[in-house]
Amino acid sequence: QVQLVESGGGLVQAGGSLRLSCAASGTFGYYAMGWFRQAPGKEREFVAAISWTSSSTFYADSVKGRFTISRDNAKNTVYLQMNSLKPEETAVYSCAAARGSGYRLKIGEYDYWGQGTQVTVSS
Repeated sequence: QVQLVESGGGLVQAGGSLRLSCAASGTFGYYAMGWFRQAPGKEREFVAAISWTSSSTFYADSVKGRFTISRDNAKNTVYLQMNSLKPEETAVYSCAAARGSGYRLKIGEYDYWGQGTQVTVSS
């Protein structure tokens, strides 16, 4: 069993940065992790994913070059550094954990989800 708690969301101006954290309880080190977001009235979408060992990462095209996913297994925490934020990226950002080592891209491949943290980007 894994419990995930996100933090670090807030209000930021367009072009600004935020760093999200996702703290995990349980056996964290054997899970691939991902970040997803859901804007009002839209479906949840994939943002970024990282493998268990951090050797592999993958990003949605829309965030490539601006967002960075990382993890510290000793601290049971995964991060999402978000730079050059845009108003259209206002959403609830959630982290998710998937059993196994390789990163996952699809919502259905994840076993555990956090409650999410709100990110609001003002224009």
